This record gives sequence, C-alpha cells and structure tokens, in this order.
Amino acid sequence: MDISNLRREYRYSGVSRADLTPEPVAQFSRWFEEAQRAGLQDPNAMILATVDEAGQASQRTVLLKYYASDGFVFFTNLESKKARQIAGNSRVSLLFPWLQFDRQVIVEGVAERISAVESMRYFMSRPHDSQLAAWVSNQSQPLTSRQVLLQKFDEMKRKFANGEVPMPSFWGGYKVRHERVEFWQGREQRLHDRFEYAREPGGDWTIERLAP
Repeated sequence: MDISNLRREYRYSGVSRADLTPEPVAQFSRWFEEAQRAGLQDPNAMILATVDEAGQASQRTVLLKYYASDGFVFFTNLESKKARQIAGNSRVSLLFPWLQFDRQVIVEGVAERISAVESMRYFMSRPHDSQLAAWVSNQSQPLTSRQVLLQKFDEMKRKFANGEVPMPSFWGGYKVRHERVEFWQGREQRLHDRFEYAREPGGDWTIERLAP
C-alpha cells in the first residue's frame, strides 16, 4: 500500500534558544505540564529502546512514574526482556511522542536499578489489582492461553485476600540517568526546531540547535 501522500503541516508552535531553560529536566517539566494541562492522554507514556547482545534493538511503551534532575524512573518485571537487555547493555533511549503538540522529547542515557526501598514505596501506592498483576505475569515468556493468566490472577486474589500484597522480589524500578536530551518541535515546510542538551564532563549542559 502506497501511503506516501499521507502528510500534514506542523503548525502548533515554534521554540527558540531564548525559550529554553539552562538544564533539560526543567525544560522537560515545562512541556510535560503543558501536556497535562491540555488533557493529552497518557502524557507520561514513553517508548523505551534497549539492545540485546546481538545488537538487535527492541522498543516498548512504558510509563514514566517519577522524574527529577538526576533522571527518569519507570517500573517493570526484573526478569522481563527489557530488564535482561538492560543487564547486558545499560545504555537506553526514551521517546515521549506528544504528537498532539507536534513535539517529541528524546532522552539518551544509562539505566540503573533503584533501591528496593524506593520500589516498595511506589509498589504500595499502586491499585490493589495492579499489585496482584505484578505477581501473575512471567513477563516476556510464552503463555499458552489468556485463561491461564486469568486463573493465576484469581489464585493471587485468593492468596492475598486478607492482607497487604507484598512486593515481588522480581519487580522493581529503573532510573535513566540522562546524558543527552533533545527537544523536537515540528514546524511548517519540515523546517523543524531541534535543540539538544548534552552533558559536559564537569556536569554542565551545552545546548545546540540541530538541523531538522
């Protein structure tokens, strides 16, 4: 199928060097809060890219749960495909596709496990069924049927019916410590605005405009 004529102009807004904050997380926070105020669906959804030992890249959508000046945090099964790939190569990339605003934010850096205490704090704040689901799925492994999954879920509901759901030992969080962050704003005629923050050895940030 030829879809080469499927296109539109990007007319939402532009961004200039003078608009940017000195460091990237403050700029990310500006755009993230704007996405929230506008009611964008799942503004914390981000595409996580990892690479396996053969150099094959994998992507999946995960949810950002915390961010601060030192990085971006998500949670997952620690025996999943993504976790195994991070164990072999901790260099990852995140992509926030805020398409309604003709915007993307790309984060490149290193993923590292956060402490069990930090993971526990978030786990205990999750809805009860989400806590149960963490116990049920042997993530990324073959599954014979959905019925098997539902049966395991019912088993967990009975097992933890009379108390708190403990955090599984195979579940936890990662923090992506950013080394490069790009802010992309679509513009007309495909002459987009792109600004890259890159961390210097001393910890300061340089900002450069990139060609579209």
